[in-house]
Amino acid sequence: MPETVRDSGQRPTLRSTLPGILLVVAIALPATLLGKLVPLLGGAVMGMLLGLLCRALIKPGVQYKQGIQFASKQLLQYSIVGLGFSLPLHEVVRTGLTSLPISLVTLAVAFVVAVVVGRLLRIPEKLKILIGAGTAICGGSAIAAISPVLQPDDHDMTYALSTIFMFNVVAVIIFPILGKLFGMSDVGFGMWAGTAINDTSSVVAAGYAWSSAAGEYATIVKLTRAMMIIPVTLVIALVCQRNQPGGSMRRVIPWFIVLFVLASAVNEWLPSGLTNAIRMLAPFLVVGALTGIGLSTDIGRLRRAGARPLLLGLIVWVSVAVSSLVMQHVAGLV
Repeated sequence: MPETVRDSGQRPTLRSTLPGILLVVAIALPATLLGKLVPLLGGAVMGMLLGLLCRALIKPGVQYKQGIQFASKQLLQYSIVGLGFSLPLHEVVRTGLTSLPISLVTLAVAFVVAVVVGRLLRIPEKLKILIGAGTAICGGSAIAAISPVLQPDDHDMTYALSTIFMFNVVAVIIFPILGKLFGMSDVGFGMWAGTAINDTSSVVAAGYAWSSAAGEYATIVKLTRAMMIIPVTLVIALVCQRNQPGGSMRRVIPWFIVLFVLASAVNEWLPSGLTNAIRMLAPFLVVGALTGIGLSTDIGRLRRAGARPLLLGLIVWVSVAVSSLVMQHVAGLV
């Protein structure tokens, strides 16, 4: 429950949340269209940027607050369930087993580096985890998935998303160049892009910029890596629960992760019209959620945070890229 609602003892109602939800939708719609025009940014980042711009220019009044909070919190959970319909479990498991060891190593490296270096740089605990998860798994989707259990500040989410996005753009530009310098094969480059670039659109962009074969392989690897959202979110939930004694086991396992797994398992047996509609809706829910986060974020506060989180993101990203290459050399895939 958001702070303002909990403090007042009032529960959100349709009447209290509707103005904010309508504002979010009004921004998310053009953000989605702009994301299609500029796929390197995508609708989610566009939504966050437009939300930030709207807050900076007009600063929505208190009547919009509960709806914005609903969008930034609840829509994240709904969107993760919807994304499960895009990830058939058996297909990803069958085609992605080769990349699993490399994905596990890069995942471990990302979190260890994020925690150790983040401590040296005095980065807040939750922001370290967000940057580590976003770099290790799949960018904004991973941040969206762990946020309901980690419960970070909206400003931490915005900073983490901005950091992840910046290095996505850099990766699309420099990965093909570095791949040529390293003399990588289609499979080797596809593996590297799929395990070391975090956002799906950026993986696809870099992979297909190399070759069609590399693009297809990178996409499969990326889908396998995205499944790491499930165990990572459960581990974070268990840790959070341990730090809050007295809670039940039911609260440890996030309901949206359970539904995410079910959606991935059953989506091929459901009517195609239904699953296609959900697949179309899920990305829009992500855009709406990040729009709400943008509307909740104070840019001045981000500025005061300084460059240290950005430096942490750079170090974690380089560590993941290097560890992926090392593992490929060990496995003889490059």
